[in-house]
Amino acid sequence: MNEFQSILSIIVAALSIGFMGSFHCVGMCGPLALALPVQHLQGGFKFFGIVLYNFGRALTYALIGLCLGWIGMQFFLFGWQQVLSLVLGGLLLIAFLASLNKKRLLQNNGLQRFWNKFILPLLSKLMKQRKLSALLWMGMLNGLLPCGLVYLGLAAAVATGNVWKSTLFMAVFGLGTMPAMFAVSYAGNMINLKWRNKMKAAVPYVVGIMGLLLVLRGMNLNIPYLSPQLGNEQVECCHK
Repeated sequence: MNEFQSILSIIVAALSIGFMGSFHCVGMCGPLALALPVQHLQGGFKFFGIVLYNFGRALTYALIGLCLGWIGMQFFLFGWQQVLSLVLGGLLLIAFLASLNKKRLLQNNGLQRFWNKFILPLLSKLMKQRKLSALLWMGMLNGLLPCGLVYLGLAAAVATGNVWKSTLFMAVFGLGTMPAMFAVSYAGNMINLKWRNKMKAAVPYVVGIMGLLLVLRGMNLNIPYLSPQLGNEQVECCHK
């Protein structure tokens, strides 16, 4: 796979995960999106304000992807690609199996407490402001909401083993969630509740499929695209 195909596959995968899972985002972030302080804005300003909010979410996702992409790159530098794929895939499969038993492993209690204690008060203050800049900050903070779909995106991003590809993946992932989230903020009744619930229910299965693909990728079965041969050689830092 050449570089162009690699980048294209990242963009397609990230958009697909983001868009298909965006109805799950509606369930998680919908109340905040509906409560955005944009009703006083008219015409294009309202449109721009909602776009700014969603851009803030995508920016946070990209920044997290940047940080975790660096970690993923260390695995690749030391020839631990298989280990990384197997570990990430295994964690996603465990999360999928737990979801069948209605156990919310994808939402860590520690992260939820951090969200409730530190992020929600900041969001409450920003909600009272009527500035466009406040919408950007609200979006960036909303990107920190503990969410299984975001964890799925991050697992796929880290598995790229490349800092800028991981960043690209999460930025495009954020863009993929924008249509549904924009519709909720602009006209909340545009998304049918029945379809929203169906898409939300499908998210655990997407997590399971992604986990299985990552495990297969780490098994080195030499199957093109699905389980390519991964080299385990360490990168030499200097010539002997």
